[in-house]
Amino acid sequence: MTQVQVLDASPDRSGGYKVDVGRGQRVGRVSSEWFSRPADERYLSLDALMASVKCRAERSRTRTVESAAVRVEASRDNAERLDLILPGADQPISPTHWSFGQLAALVGAPAAYLRQLPAPLAGINLQYGLTNHRAEQVKTLETDDGRLELRAVTGPDYGRIYDHELVAAVQKIAGNGTGDTRWKVPGVLDWSTGIYNPMVDISADTTTLYASDRDVFLFLVDDLNPIEAGKLPDGSPDLYFRGFYCWNSEVGAKTLGISSFYLRAVCQNRNLWGVEDFEEISIRHSKYAANRFAHEAAPALTRFADSSPLPFVNGIRQARERIVARSDEDRIEFLRKRGFGKAETAKIIDTVLAEEGRPPESVFDFVQGITAFARDKAQQDARLDLESRAKKLFDRVTA
Repeated sequence: MTQVQVLDASPDRSGGYKVDVGRGQRVGRVSSEWFSRPADERYLSLDALMASVKCRAERSRTRTVESAAVRVEASRDNAERLDLILPGADQPISPTHWSFGQLAALVGAPAAYLRQLPAPLAGINLQYGLTNHRAEQVKTLETDDGRLELRAVTGPDYGRIYDHELVAAVQKIAGNGTGDTRWKVPGVLDWSTGIYNPMVDISADTTTLYASDRDVFLFLVDDLNPIEAGKLPDGSPDLYFRGFYCWNSEVGAKTLGISSFYLRAVCQNRNLWGVEDFEEISIRHSKYAANRFAHEAAPALTRFADSSPLPFVNGIRQARERIVARSDEDRIEFLRKRGFGKAETAKIIDTVLAEEGRPPESVFDFVQGITAFARDKAQQDARLDLESRAKKLFDRVTA
């Protein structure tokens, strides 16, 4: 019987622990964020991130106005600047790039085309659209930071969840995100040795705490407390740790969401390797979004942080112990009955043989083979489909 245990001992600061990133899924969401964020969107602690987004919210206000009552004017001093006069306002307000696009979408105008026009001409076109478009109410988000900006234009029932509300929920479990609790910015995998080092200095290059004028994104892990779930082919422990990332946009650029999972390593480019048990919830900013966040998303994050890893570990144990094939004929029949084609079946079996040094026998072997096969798929839809089928196979055994 495969022995499964949770390790309480943390790796020391001088080293790390060996991981096998050939198993599980590779998730690139955090890496995409890491590549795209400029220096001024990177934060070295949750405290610094919170101070920024909370201060922004405190300088903001929302109003509901009639779209037809909005007036557009081009600045006399700057031919490229476009300002708006909102009902009841005593001074002009400047739309951000994002809110300008929302206004253009509201009246059915191509924002990219309007941005190419001189401000006076763009203003005439936008004003025509607002005046002649079917009158409706819109909700504005206005921020005064020395210059009055219109950050968002949404429908009147838009259920705004402020970025600082999500950060506050994360701080309840992660403190400052720098190691004062179990949850912290991740370490890094050394590809030359296969050793994952959880103790890496937090810098602009390594941080995974981001915020822009339109969103926040946070990724934290519990990598000082690895979990052993079985053995690798060489007899060393197969180690995982917990992680989650979450995101939000208070201006309507994206949903609010939280993804939780177990993983084996994070590389320098912030790709997640060896991911298992991936779960995700998302909340659209509809009328009751704030209630859903308070009663669903925030508690889910706390439950994941406080939960025992034993159900996950026991699930892997069950999948390892469930032998479903003892011959080549069994292996082929097992995969073909689950909808895999002849070529796919052969490649999955060969993948396990190459990585494990033996053909697949257990459900766990087949799940790992399918996910490894999926990693080689260039098309995202094909990869996600294979990963979904692997997860369903694993869930049937562990349910």
